[in-house]
Amino acid sequence: MTLEQEQHATALMIRAQQGDRFAYAELLTLLAAEARRYARNRVGDVPWLDDVAQETLVTIHGARQTYNPARPLAPWFYAILSSRMIDVLRRERRVRAREVLTDELPEPEAVSLREERDRVDFGRVKAALDALPERQREIVSALKLRDESVKEVSARMGMSPSAVKVTAHRAYQALRRALGGGDRED
Repeated sequence: MTLEQEQHATALMIRAQQGDRFAYAELLTLLAAEARRYARNRVGDVPWLDDVAQETLVTIHGARQTYNPARPLAPWFYAILSSRMIDVLRRERRVRAREVLTDELPEPEAVSLREERDRVDFGRVKAALDALPERQREIVSALKLRDESVKEVSARMGMSPSAVKVTAHRAYQALRRALGGGDRED
């Protein structure tokens, strides 16, 4: 920012602090262009230049009443701008560390519902379910096949909801073992 620009920006800020909306709009326009120029000179032409400018303007908007008109505007402005630029740079680095940028979305695997059903051996599942003790079989059938709630099953079978959950869990473990899924913890 040249000395002339700084003097003009200082005058605009003083008028903005006194409630002049038009001076404030002009000030923000001037500072946005300066923020973009400053950031571009330091980090190059990156896609997030506008983020730096926008976050700088938001911070200035929130802190505009803290500006002391007796002091130069440029150091106040550049301190805010530098801080916001560092914040945006850190955020961009975190995003790049976790995300892969691409112009095309990956195609999901095209597995149809019919193909999925064809992979399930319903005869084995029915045999494993029939091999369960009667109470476990009834609870699994109620919860998974008839879509009843734990509360409904516990009321119908005269069991506490906790007992229904424990019995169901044991039945699921037995089904996993019978179907070759191993005994894993959920």
